[in-house]
Amino acid sequence: QVQLVESGGGSVQAGGSLSLSCAASGRSFTEYLMGWFRQAPGKEREFVAAISRSALITTYADSVKGRFTISRDNTKNRVALQMNSLKPEDTAVYYCAADLRGRIDTDAIRTASEYEYWGQGTQVTVSS
Repeated sequence: QVQLVESGGGSVQAGGSLSLSCAASGRSFTEYLMGWFRQAPGKEREFVAAISRSALITTYADSVKGRFTISRDNTKNRVALQMNSLKPEDTAVYYCAADLRGRIDTDAIRTASEYEYWGQGTQVTVSS
């Protein structure tokens, strides 16, 4: 299994930027497709972005495309989410997740149930 720990959340004004990081430990990091999800109060957990095991392919939710960038460093066992042009509706707890069997070219990797391992989450608050 793999353990995931997020960091980098905080508060920012609309239009600002934040960078989230997720450190992985345990089983080989490159075996996992990695994703970021978020959950706002009273809402279901929603897909934000995912990145393939090789780091060559990424996919994004329409709501963040062009503003957020997911990346991974397989030498450091880390995945990051750079968030620019933040909006109040981006306010949520952001979770890093690992998927052992998923493929980046499937819709399944956009569903939370696809992922086996989760971090504890980090709060992002965007004020208007």
